[in-house]
Order: sequence, then structure tokens, then C-alpha cells
Amino acid sequence: MYEADLSGAVWRKSARSAANGNCVEIAHLPGGRVGVRDSKNRQGPVLVFTPGEWDAFVGGVKDGEFDV
Repeated sequence: MYEADLSGAVWRKSARSAANGNCVEIAHLPGGRVGVRDSKNRQGPVLVFTPGEWDAFVGGVKDGEFDV
């Protein structure tokens, strides 16, 4: 399991985030990894993606793979 050092992470939300704040935040981490957390629970768990995993996820979003 990868233990990410989140102490210096700079978290950001999308500019398209809902006004009620229900969103996720991301942070670019050392080694090209990307952290993702729930903006409503900032002390909660963080998912950490490798660069390849993150690229695959973003590509899937752009291609509509997750559209309902």
C-alpha cells in the first residue's frame, strides 16, 4: 500500500463545483500521483491514483464512459 505524504498538498475544486459544495477535491502529489477527497469530509480518506490511473480516469470522463 502506498502511504502518501499529504502535508504539503494543495487541494482544489472544479470551478464548475455545485454552489452547495458537494464536490471532490484533487491535489497533485509527488511522483505524479493525484489525491482525491470528499470536499465535505476533508479529514476523511484520500484516494491516491498513479499517473497512469489518473490519465485513464480523465480520459474516460472526457469520452463519456461514466455518463449515466
